[in-house]
Amino acid sequence: MRPDLAVASLSLVLVTAASAPPKPPSIEGTYRLVSRDMRNGTKQVPPTVDGLMSFSKGYRNFNIYVRDSAGKVLSLSYVASYQLTPTEYHEKSIFFLLNDESSGKGATYDLSGRSGAAPVTLTGARVAFTFPLHDEPAVVFEGTRMTATENGPYGSFVDHWERVP
Repeated sequence: MRPDLAVASLSLVLVTAASAPPKPPSIEGTYRLVSRDMRNGTKQVPPTVDGLMSFSKGYRNFNIYVRDSAGKVLSLSYVASYQLTPTEYHEKSIFFLLNDESSGKGATYDLSGRSGAAPVTLTGARVAFTFPLHDEPAVVFEGTRMTATENGPYGSFVDHWERVP
Protein backbone atom coordinates (compact mmCIF):
# COMPACT_ATOMS: atom_id res chain seq x y z
CA MET A 1 0.00 0.00 0.00
CA ARG A 2 1.24 3.48 -0.78
CA PRO A 3 2.35 5.45 2.31
CA ASP A 4 -0.03 8.36 1.57
CA LEU A 5 -3.02 5.96 1.35
CA ALA A 6 -2.01 4.27 4.59
CA VAL A 7 -1.85 7.65 6.38
CA ALA A 8 -5.23 8.67 4.91
CA SER A 9 -6.82 5.38 6.01
CA LEU A 10 -5.39 5.71 9.50
CA SER A 11 -6.60 9.34 9.70
CA LEU A 12 -10.12 8.27 8.69
CA VAL A 13 -10.16 5.57 11.38
CA LEU A 14 -8.96 8.02 14.05
CA VAL A 15 -11.47 10.73 13.05
CA THR A 16 -14.34 8.22 13.01
CA ALA A 17 -13.39 6.87 16.44
CA ALA A 18 -12.93 10.35 17.87
CA SER A 19 -16.38 11.53 16.74
CA ALA A 20 -18.30 8.53 18.08
CA PRO A 21 -20.45 9.51 21.09
CA PRO A 22 -19.58 7.86 24.39
CA LYS A 23 -21.47 4.65 25.06
CA PRO A 24 -23.16 4.47 28.45
CA PRO A 25 -22.21 1.61 30.72
CA SER A 26 -24.81 -1.15 30.61
CA ILE A 27 -27.50 -1.18 33.30
CA GLU A 28 -28.86 -4.51 32.06
CA GLY A 29 -29.41 -7.13 34.71
CA THR A 30 -31.64 -7.97 37.63
CA TYR A 31 -31.36 -5.97 40.86
CA ARG A 32 -32.62 -7.04 44.30
CA LEU A 33 -33.59 -4.52 46.96
CA VAL A 34 -31.20 -5.02 49.89
CA SER A 35 -32.26 -2.23 52.26
CA ARG A 36 -34.09 1.07 52.61
CA ASP A 37 -32.75 3.99 54.68
CA MET A 38 -35.61 6.09 56.06
CA ARG A 39 -35.43 9.83 56.73
CA ASN A 40 -35.74 9.22 60.51
CA GLY A 41 -32.52 7.16 60.46
CA THR A 42 -34.09 3.70 60.61
CA LYS A 43 -33.24 0.97 58.14
CA GLN A 44 -35.76 -1.42 56.61
CA VAL A 45 -34.78 -4.81 55.21
CA PRO A 46 -36.73 -7.75 53.78
CA PRO A 47 -39.41 -8.82 54.54
CA THR A 48 -40.60 -5.31 55.58
CA VAL A 49 -39.52 -4.01 52.19
CA ASP A 50 -38.60 -6.19 49.23
CA GLY A 51 -38.22 -5.69 45.53
CA LEU A 52 -36.81 -6.82 42.23
CA MET A 53 -36.05 -4.74 39.14
CA SER A 54 -34.84 -6.09 35.79
CA PHE A 55 -33.50 -4.33 32.71
CA SER A 56 -33.31 -6.70 29.74
CA LYS A 57 -33.28 -6.18 25.97
CA GLY A 58 -34.98 -2.79 26.19
CA TYR A 59 -37.58 -3.71 28.82
CA ARG A 60 -37.82 -2.83 32.51
CA ASN A 61 -39.81 -4.88 35.02
CA PHE A 62 -40.16 -3.43 38.53
CA ASN A 63 -41.88 -4.97 41.56
CA ILE A 64 -41.74 -3.71 45.14
CA TYR A 65 -43.52 -4.48 48.39
CA VAL A 66 -43.50 -2.28 51.51
CA ARG A 67 -45.25 -2.78 54.86
CA ASP A 68 -45.55 0.37 57.00
CA SER A 69 -45.47 0.58 60.80
CA ALA A 70 -49.28 0.21 60.94
CA GLY A 71 -49.08 -3.01 58.92
CA LYS A 72 -50.51 -1.45 55.75
CA VAL A 73 -49.04 -2.68 52.47
CA LEU A 74 -47.98 -0.74 49.40
CA SER A 75 -47.06 -2.82 46.37
CA LEU A 76 -46.16 -1.64 42.93
CA SER A 77 -45.71 -3.54 39.68
CA TYR A 78 -44.50 -1.82 36.53
CA VAL A 79 -43.49 -2.91 33.03
CA ALA A 80 -42.04 -0.52 30.45
CA SER A 81 -39.84 -0.41 27.40
CA TYR A 82 -36.74 1.74 27.75
CA GLN A 83 -33.78 3.12 25.84
CA LEU A 84 -30.60 4.44 27.43
CA THR A 85 -28.27 6.71 25.47
CA PRO A 86 -25.27 8.68 26.74
CA THR A 87 -27.52 11.73 27.15
CA GLU A 88 -31.06 10.46 27.78
CA TYR A 89 -33.13 7.73 29.42
CA HIS A 90 -36.43 7.23 27.57
CA GLU A 91 -39.26 5.05 28.84
CA LYS A 92 -42.70 4.01 27.52
CA SER A 93 -45.13 2.57 30.05
CA ILE A 94 -46.77 -0.75 29.20
CA PHE A 95 -48.64 -1.06 32.49
CA PHE A 96 -48.43 0.35 35.99
CA LEU A 97 -50.22 -1.18 38.99
CA LEU A 98 -50.28 0.44 42.42
CA ASN A 99 -51.91 -1.17 45.45
CA ASP A 100 -51.80 1.23 48.40
CA GLU A 101 -53.77 -0.05 51.41
CA SER A 102 -53.11 3.11 53.44
CA SER A 103 -54.90 5.27 50.84
CA GLY A 104 -57.99 3.06 50.98
CA LYS A 105 -58.25 3.10 47.18
CA GLY A 106 -57.20 -0.47 46.54
CA ALA A 107 -55.44 -1.36 43.31
CA THR A 108 -55.17 1.28 40.59
CA TYR A 109 -53.96 0.68 37.06
CA ASP A 110 -52.43 2.94 34.44
CA LEU A 111 -52.61 1.43 30.96
CA SER A 112 -52.28 4.77 29.15
CA GLY A 113 -48.97 3.90 27.47
CA ARG A 114 -47.50 7.31 28.21
CA SER A 115 -43.83 7.96 27.66
CA GLY A 116 -41.20 10.27 29.05
CA ALA A 117 -37.52 11.06 28.98
CA ALA A 118 -34.91 12.31 31.43
CA PRO A 119 -31.34 13.57 31.05
CA VAL A 120 -28.52 11.16 31.87
CA THR A 121 -25.32 12.09 33.67
CA LEU A 122 -22.30 9.87 32.94
CA THR A 123 -19.23 10.06 35.15
CA GLY A 124 -16.85 7.23 34.34
CA ALA A 125 -18.82 4.03 35.00
CA ARG A 126 -21.47 5.93 37.00
CA VAL A 127 -24.89 6.43 35.34
CA ALA A 128 -27.42 8.79 36.95
CA PHE A 129 -30.95 9.84 35.96
CA THR A 130 -34.47 10.18 37.33
CA PHE A 131 -37.11 7.76 36.10
CA PRO A 132 -39.40 10.04 34.05
CA LEU A 133 -42.82 8.53 34.83
CA HIS A 134 -44.98 7.74 37.89
CA ASP A 135 -43.07 9.98 40.36
CA GLU A 136 -40.26 7.44 40.65
CA PRO A 137 -36.92 8.20 42.30
CA ALA A 138 -33.59 9.46 41.06
CA VAL A 139 -31.24 6.52 40.48
CA VAL A 140 -27.48 6.02 40.32
CA PHE A 141 -25.92 2.87 38.84
CA GLU A 142 -22.31 2.13 39.85
CA GLY A 143 -20.87 -1.29 39.07
CA THR A 144 -23.18 -3.92 40.56
CA ARG A 145 -25.09 -1.47 42.74
CA MET A 146 -28.01 0.85 42.21
CA THR A 147 -29.17 3.54 44.63
CA ALA A 148 -32.63 5.11 44.38
CA THR A 149 -33.39 8.35 46.24
CA GLU A 150 -37.02 9.40 46.69
CA ASN A 151 -38.48 12.58 48.17
CA GLY A 152 -42.01 12.48 46.86
CA PRO A 153 -45.43 10.89 47.09
CA TYR A 154 -44.01 7.51 48.14
CA GLY A 155 -42.06 9.01 51.05
CA SER A 156 -38.47 10.05 51.68
CA PHE A 157 -35.92 7.25 51.58
CA VAL A 158 -32.81 5.84 49.93
CA ASP A 159 -33.06 2.31 48.52
CA HIS A 160 -29.97 0.15 48.06
CA TRP A 161 -30.12 -2.45 45.29
CA GLU A 162 -27.55 -5.04 44.20
CA ARG A 163 -27.28 -6.79 40.86
CA VAL A 164 -28.08 -10.49 41.12
CA PRO A 165 -25.16 -12.56 39.76
